[in-house]
Amino acid sequence: MSVAKKDYKRITTKSLFEMKANGEKISMLTAYDYSMAKIVDSAGIDVILVGDSASNVMAGHETTLPITLDQMIYHASGVVRAIERALVVVDLPFGSYQSDPKEALRSSIRIMKESGGHAVKLEGGSEIKDSIKKILNAGIPVMGHLGLTPQSIYKFGSYTVRAKEDEEAEKLMQDAKMLEKIGCFALVLEKIPAHLAAKVAKSISIPAIGIGAGGGVDGQVLVIHDMLGMNNEFSPRFLRRYLNLYMQMTSAIGQYVKDVKSSDFPNTNEQY
Repeated sequence: MSVAKKDYKRITTKSLFEMKANGEKISMLTAYDYSMAKIVDSAGIDVILVGDSASNVMAGHETTLPITLDQMIYHASGVVRAIERALVVVDLPFGSYQSDPKEALRSSIRIMKESGGHAVKLEGGSEIKDSIKKILNAGIPVMGHLGLTPQSIYKFGSYTVRAKEDEEAEKLMQDAKMLEKIGCFALVLEKIPAHLAAKVAKSISIPAIGIGAGGGVDGQVLVIHDMLGMNNEFSPRFLRRYLNLYMQMTSAIGQYVKDVKSSDFPNTNEQY
């Protein structure tokens, strides 16, 4: 079992590189607002991802596609104001970087300037290489994302495990090495076979952070609403629920309703 090798007062991209080199696993969770981010940061998380999964868990959309750049900046701004230690990575949403490298750079600059985020994350490999290089050349840190890329859900047709076949696995490996070579500081590997993820992590010097990619990678990321059990409808194999907040919150709210209806709340000690 790995243990912390160094007490980082502030996590940077350099910190993550050092953590991989020292065999220290990297912890990463999503957050989308000030209050949640403050709790997550205080608990000692290394990286907070302001994910486009906000489209699902915050706005109720079926996919990540509808969320806009303005909305991502809004969510990221609240998160950045809350943190003292964690590195904040912000997803570039669908449509904000795929069309051309100049568009990708403009979107990234807006996120960095208007939200105060520390880095951006893009989905894809060789297909978006020029966009990533354009962003990196401007001095903006980039985290890659390979495997299941939710912004391409209509291309894939399902959320099943990716890179099970040799051809796709080989492309993923080459894309990971390419992302390292052009200057990405880390990458996410989503929903791919554990043996492949471990192989990728060992073949590159930058951290590979997994979600549904087994334990042979350099760190793990989960959606905060899933991990805390606020969402009781999503139960993939890779998800470990650390709380059942759905039940706890519905029970507490139900009790509040009863107390209000019965005039038990507020009592004499709860009024002026």
